[in-house]
Amino acid sequence: MWKPPERIKHPIPEARWPDAEEAAAAKLFSPLRMGPMVLEQRTWVPAMVPWRATDDGFVTPEILAWYERLARGRPGALVVEATGIREIPSGPLLRIGHDRFVSGLTELVATVRQASAGHTRLLIQIIDFLAIRRRPQPEKYFRRYLELTDRHRRAVGPGSDDEIRARLLELPAERLESVLTERELEALRYGHRERVGDTHLDHVRDLPRALPTLFATAAVRARRAGFDGVELHFAHAYTMASFLSACNDRTDGYGGSRQGRVRLPLEVYAAVRNGVGTDFAVGCRYLAEECIEGGSTVEDAAFFGVELARAGMDFLSLSRGGKFEDAKQPPVGWAAYPYTGPSGYECMPTAISDERGPFGRNVEPVARIRAAIREADCTTPVVVAGGIHSFDQAEELLQSGRADAVAAARQSLADPDWFRKMLLGRGREIRRCIYTNYCEGLDQKHKQVTCQLWDRESVDAPGVTLSVDGRRRLEAPDWSE
Repeated sequence: MWKPPERIKHPIPEARWPDAEEAAAAKLFSPLRMGPMVLEQRTWVPAMVPWRATDDGFVTPEILAWYERLARGRPGALVVEATGIREIPSGPLLRIGHDRFVSGLTELVATVRQASAGHTRLLIQIIDFLAIRRRPQPEKYFRRYLELTDRHRRAVGPGSDDEIRARLLELPAERLESVLTERELEALRYGHRERVGDTHLDHVRDLPRALPTLFATAAVRARRAGFDGVELHFAHAYTMASFLSACNDRTDGYGGSRQGRVRLPLEVYAAVRNGVGTDFAVGCRYLAEECIEGGSTVEDAAFFGVELARAGMDFLSLSRGGKFEDAKQPPVGWAAYPYTGPSGYECMPTAISDERGPFGRNVEPVARIRAAIREADCTTPVVVAGGIHSFDQAEELLQSGRADAVAAARQSLADPDWFRKMLLGRGREIRRCIYTNYCEGLDQKHKQVTCQLWDRESVDAPGVTLSVDGRRRLEAPDWSE
């Protein structure tokens, strides 16, 4: 992962924890209506990918245990990981693109209901993504993947296709830069990646026609499985975020201007709402800022927020960064990972940071977006995330009107019971995240995600489930009220 050059080590801030009486009176633990869904409290566990599904996208016992453990902390809302809506291979990520996945997801819902004693509202994040390939061996790229053109033939002289490919392979790197196009160089050095602007490809050109139905049918399956709502994934490096991006240069009415870029997200929302009705929560996760050169800004995000709120979204959850455009070059045989560059750092900053530090880095952009939504006379709840680590920090965000709900991913991974401990006046027992991104490092390697604060604890205890390498426990240790 990219690291800021300043390398300033920020200590985890001291925390003051409320007693049970103060916590009960806090806004953090007050109800919040999100359309047809009411949260008992304004605590939110956002989507995290734990890499525990089967390779073809089915729920596993390990998935059930992951969400069961998070649910025992009784957060106001728990969002199930990014779940694919299309019938394409995607590794051990959950999928919802066919009815065959519904029974497993139904079991997941029942597991959370039981573990939280019905106190936690459960949503599922649904996502689409375009094709991305692993960085190839140069010989494989030139001999198999590169589509030869007259440009290549002029550069290396006449000959058979095999001869031309062999000559290209032998060219020094600096010469290749003048022979290959920018996209060809990227495919060689990073792996091929489709973009929403690749309208010469039929399936990319047809995305505005196909995606509303795909999202809608996935949302209907989520409703059948018993979820309280869906979170449409419009964030980071994936298809819908790419339509919202300032880098979207489509000329068919679905790119360019802000209104063009938000067109498909609005059409997807309309199709989903039509499919699930008005008594099922529908919101989205999108970016407060892309944090890349030429990318969308907080002003863009404020415009999008107003448009999405006016359309009827039940909530808006804001993240930041995490883009392919500035991702680190992957090793040969690996695919590019959108959280390895500066924008990825903005999404998941560590305790070794720049002057701004890792805590609440997304707060002010989110506050500006929420203010724009309120100025448009919309009351859509806004969820803030990013380095939320203490009661006072969370409560101040809510009391000051900079957000309506507070989400914490890494802190909830470190201690799934931390919201519950706060509410019960037992904050001193909270296991606090130290923001090293140990968990993100596992995620990048597609390993089962755990936390360094507990994954080596009591690994030999009866009933503890271990990772596939047998070295780490997969769930946080139990805690008793």
